[in-house]
Amino acid sequence: MTKSKSKYYVVWVGQQPGIYSSWDECQLQIKGYPNAKYKSFKTESEAKAAFGESAVEHIGSKKKNQKNDLKNHWHLIEKNSISVDAACSKNPGVMEYRGVITTTGEELFRKGPFSEGTNNIGEFLALVHALSLLCKMNKEDIAIYSDSRTAMAWVRNKKIKTTLKKTEANKTIFEMIDRALKWLHNNHHSIKILKWDTANWGEIPADFGRK
Repeated sequence: MTKSKSKYYVVWVGQQPGIYSSWDECQLQIKGYPNAKYKSFKTESEAKAAFGESAVEHIGSKKKNQKNDLKNHWHLIEKNSISVDAACSKNPGVMEYRGVITTTGEELFRKGPFSEGTNNIGEFLALVHALSLLCKMNKEDIAIYSDSRTAMAWVRNKKIKTTLKKTEANKTIFEMIDRALKWLHNNHHSIKILKWDTANWGEIPADFGRK
């Protein structure tokens, strides 16, 4: 009990971001809030220091060494950016994708789950979704991070290469692919698509945390 009471909780993304001195107070800010970002710290000074930094520097990776690597390389990362990622239970399997603000992890969009998809297709759809969103918002100065070279190539070539077979279960995915390809062929933009350096920076901020 004493150890629990001595902790301080930082909420970066929640009902009301801030520093809280009890788990009960922290829970009120994160319960039911989509993709809340929070973490406990042993001292108030540590919590204050962390609150002044990006959530990604502290919870962007499950591994401590990856967190430290991101902190050491944070100056290399484009802050004015969003990050996208996909998750797939099998290959093919249940697939979903999302996009978040790179510096805070705040979710901008999430699609799925969809049946009988692949991770590469999810990564591709996430990239095109992000591109269309930024163009619609007239925010072409914002960059997009992806950790998938395959998806980046598909977007660059405006063409996908997949062995996935179309079925009744995944016809929605193929409809989305057709719309995405049509958008790429019909729209021009100046948005930078950047490769997330997973080896040095840890998991991309949009990661679903299921590895």
